Amino acid sequence: MITGHIQTMPALERGPLMRRAFVTFSLLVITAACSSTVSGKLSKACVAADRSAANARLCSCVQQVANQSLSGSDQTLAATFFSEPQLAQDTRQSDNRASEAFWRRYRAFATSARSQCG
Repeated sequence: MITGHIQTMPALERGPLMRRAFVTFSLLVITAACSSTVSGKLSKACVAADRSAANARLCSCVQQVANQSLSGSDQTLAATFFSEPQLAQDTRQSDNRASEAFWRRYRAFATSARSQCG
């Protein structure tokens, strides 16, 4: 056993902070480079969020990835995360099977968007 004076956040505090950081990071990375026409739910939400990294090219790329990996209803829900980050937290933490399934699809989408657009 290693002993030392390393202080860590209690698990209850660390979990929500890490989740919020993940959601924020995902949205910012998703909001960073790709094509240039802005059409589609996620693309419009990305531009409307007015984040510094957002531009038409990036938001369009994110939309293209969404079109390949998310249904229309998934895109509608994901688009709300730009204006309501707490909804992303609530969805991720939900015990509802549908929300859990959506979150798995959303994480796969975010990973793809980061690699293809960022």
